Amino acid sequence: MGLAEDVEATESRGRIDGADPAEVSERARQRGAPQLGTMGSGNHFVELQFVRRLHDADAGLEHDQVTVLIHSGSRGLGHQVCTDFVKRMDARLDARGIVLPDRQLSCAPVSSDDGRAYLAAMAAAANFAWANRHAIAHGVREAVRTVLGDRAAAGTRQVYDVAHNVAKLESHGGRELCVHRKGATRAFPGQPVFIPGSMGTASFVLTGRPKAMNTTFGTICHGAGRALSRTRARKQVEGAELRRQLEAQGITVRSPSNRGLAEEGPFAYKDVHAVVDVVVRAGLAEPVAELEPIGVVKG
Repeated sequence: MGLAEDVEATESRGRIDGADPAEVSERARQRGAPQLGTMGSGNHFVELQFVRRLHDADAGLEHDQVTVLIHSGSRGLGHQVCTDFVKRMDARLDARGIVLPDRQLSCAPVSSDDGRAYLAAMAAAANFAWANRHAIAHGVREAVRTVLGDRAAAGTRQVYDVAHNVAKLESHGGRELCVHRKGATRAFPGQPVFIPGSMGTASFVLTGRPKAMNTTFGTICHGAGRALSRTRARKQVEGAELRRQLEAQGITVRSPSNRGLAEEGPFAYKDVHAVVDVVVRAGLAEPVAELEPIGVVKG
């Protein structure tokens, strides 16, 4: 499925070296097996958009062009890999003299057996995530073919697929570092990057700038970020009412859960324009296009 061109428009061509499936537990495999090509829940989505504003007319996007933004990852497989290794590393913290400020920051030296095993399993999960998004994108392309025909499907192209929860061994300033990007995304010079807002506000396409390599190890935020917790968001609005509000703005929402919908209300997220402005003024990335939602599918 998909096209050879899609692989070329994917971070690391969709593959982190050093992945070892033998380090992925049977439970993780069982969880991931039926989930390839699926979104998942929480803030994951497939969103139909159009280019409302162009900041760079030479970047390959056009005003009013229809776009699709996909946010998903390694699903239950990656979650289980994390769970397995947090438990494994927790058991050896005292022996390593490590005191954690937060249990979720469990860790091990990269050079240790635990560290090497985790990186091998995490790389396998990241590769699964790229395959998962590739399968979803293939489904989108086939949906275009079904509704609009072969010519329209042939005109679709992948702008970029970039990871957002991953650790990678990279060279920065002549040093080999393990760069963890959690809720963040790689932003190397000239590389397309994305900052989604919410299902009721704009999302942005940007390109990384050289300064990011010196100040953030070639990294920017992965989205606007939450302003309210999911619990507080549910107290603000009922899912059915939020659905009506979005439809009044011309945004069609498909979600199996009104509770989950309420948790993802636009008001629960920071102002994406302010977030992008900070990224741009910091010299980390340059805006390319502003995208406006038309339809949203939530898990």
